[in-house]
Amino acid sequence: MKDITTNLFRVKSQIQTPSVGCLLVAEPFSRESYFNHGVVSLIDYIPGEGATGVVMNNRTEYQLSELLEGIEHRQDIPVFCGGPLGQDRLYFLHTLGGEIIPDAREYTPGIYVGGDFDAVTSYVNAGYLVEGYLRFFIGYSNWAEGQLEKEIRQDSWALAAAPASPSELLQSAGDRYWHRTVRSLGPAYRSWTLMPRNVSAN
Repeated sequence: MKDITTNLFRVKSQIQTPSVGCLLVAEPFSRESYFNHGVVSLIDYIPGEGATGVVMNNRTEYQLSELLEGIEHRQDIPVFCGGPLGQDRLYFLHTLGGEIIPDAREYTPGIYVGGDFDAVTSYVNAGYLVEGYLRFFIGYSNWAEGQLEKEIRQDSWALAAAPASPSELLQSAGDRYWHRTVRSLGPAYRSWTLMPRNVSAN
């Protein structure tokens, strides 16, 4: 019997060259626990030298107040798992910009990485909205020289543009987030949406 991943669900990506700010959409049969039905926002990329990003939709069981001292406002703020590296550090993306979060770096239009952590804490404690504006991560993902390009050629990832609305990047989670991004790839990827995250449960 033929492997169904070689016919019905195998799609050749139209875009083969990654760029900073693009989204890496994991193919539906990925067995990597960190990337299963994952969507990665590419934060740094130098052709031939490597890449860095965070998995946007892999929500952990932790709330920010459990991991970070000084959080006084009692809103539930989820923390996401950005990848297998740097699991002892907290990272964040946001749409707030440098005026609200000094020293933030805009890596794609309207989306910033990092910045002054005291300013972030003050923002959260003031009770401002977090969903769609600010997302926290434990860990990050990294690819060595030539590794990401190879994985793309092997169809482990499809490449998608970042959402037109920056806030959409920081909204939703889990399978809903992955399916939303797959739909943005167009009708050629419709078969991917038929695959559950846990194939054995189907």
